[in-house]
Amino acid sequence: MNWTAKPRVGGALATAPVGAAAKPGPVGSAVGGANLRASNGLKEFLWLISDVRGGRILDLGQVSQATLTFFIEKGYRVSTEDFLRSWKEFLSAEEERLRIAPVGEDNRKISQAILAEKFLETALQYPEENFHGVLAWDLFDYFDAELVPRVMERLYSLMHPAGTLLALFHSRPPERFHRYRIADSQTIELLSAPTLAIHSRVFQNREILDLFGKFRSSKTFVGRDQLRENVFVK
Repeated sequence: MNWTAKPRVGGALATAPVGAAAKPGPVGSAVGGANLRASNGLKEFLWLISDVRGGRILDLGQVSQATLTFFIEKGYRVSTEDFLRSWKEFLSAEEERLRIAPVGEDNRKISQAILAEKFLETALQYPEENFHGVLAWDLFDYFDAELVPRVMERLYSLMHPAGTLLALFHSRPPERFHRYRIADSQTIELLSAPTLAIHSRVFQNREILDLFGKFRSSKTFVGRDQLRENVFVK
């Protein structure tokens, strides 16, 4: 799904300093209520893409009118793909296909690697170097091990040079499943939702940096709520 707004006037994309991951920034904290979270990661993400003329954003979370409006009013064009839901629906369809396959057909369990490859034949189908910003939220925490690096590679190819990606990682399994939307330029709202997927793993800092090793710079913000915000620049 795509929404288009008038392009905003600006220059070249600003980027964070090149080098190793930066030290954690100011601690994020809840503001104004249990579901609102001050987000240094979002603030950094917006600063890095602020000078792009007619920038394109890819939001991989649940479609949110608040998030769409936020970016459109700033002159960005937004594409949305509820990626985690698509992945789970794909897995359910594959399981059903194998269940009803006629006796005698090759209905052995397919490996996770094959499933990941098959899923990406139809998911994330955009032109290369198309997006200046990507909102990945906490999706990587819920993906199967075979899907994680493949998604990272695909997103990297879809990002414009100097493009920026925002990803969230839980330091421990979350107590409940959340979706996310932008409340303002430095606040994210956590939306309680029916559990769509079980939290798969807790990434260590080194694992995150290794996974996004192709990106030329990164910055991490650690909050008291066990949620780490990572901003990566291609």
